Amino acid sequence: MRRHAALADATRLRIVDALALSDRAVSALGRGLGLSSNLLAHHLRVLEDAGLVRRHRSEGDGRRTYVSLVGGPPGEAPAAPDLGTAERVVFVCTANTARSHLAAALWRAATTVDTVSAGTHPGERIAPGALAAARRHDLELPEVEPRQVDGLLTPGDLVVTVCDRAHEELGGADAVHWSVPDPVQVGTARAFDEAHDDLAARVAALVPALTPGAGNLSREVSPRRWLLRCPGSTILLKFYPGAGPAPVTLGHRGRAVCRPPTSADG
Repeated sequence: MRRHAALADATRLRIVDALALSDRAVSALGRGLGLSSNLLAHHLRVLEDAGLVRRHRSEGDGRRTYVSLVGGPPGEAPAAPDLGTAERVVFVCTANTARSHLAAALWRAATTVDTVSAGTHPGERIAPGALAAARRHDLELPEVEPRQVDGLLTPGDLVVTVCDRAHEELGGADAVHWSVPDPVQVGTARAFDEAHDDLAARVAALVPALTPGAGNLSREVSPRRWLLRCPGSTILLKFYPGAGPAPVTLGHRGRAVCRPPTSADG
């Protein structure tokens, strides 16, 4: 009931709509919607109390606060905006050692639109925790050398930053920002799995908002497995990119099967 009441207000629906595909700094959100800081703070408190959004400090500029949707757009929210045509999606983080690689791997598994990842200050190698998380989630993640984003971008690219520092460094060159906590700083398998799950949900929301460019229409994508976690159960599905999730369970015919989560699920 609290969620429905929170979304009964037109201004709060506009806030949720603005966050459908991209996290926003509080100041930028207010400017974009034409709301005073006091009025925006009131509406954000209502949405937070309803469990619809969360606010958190930037990993880079501690003076900046970002707002994110919790669990993706609610069913009552307007449809996500159409971002038009993209020849390629470029995922950028600071070191290009974990989040941006996981995002690109999830993107390749979900759509024909081409992708690449890069960093503003590339590290030496992909984090072992990211490679291990990819294996746990049956995700194909090539072990390649991190690359520099400078000189990489071309017309037709859609830039998605997956860390606050990269977003703040690029100064608006990114069309979409995902404020995903850095799993490398924590270093646990759980932190990498949480980053994977966060990115997977965001990729699933972004895919239908983009139209493949002409150079992407002939690329084939193989079916892969997805773990859909919900309270008390884990659903194993085959996912056919571009066609939505099919109700086919791995190892079982015809319908999805819920089972209690196991330690192997992370």
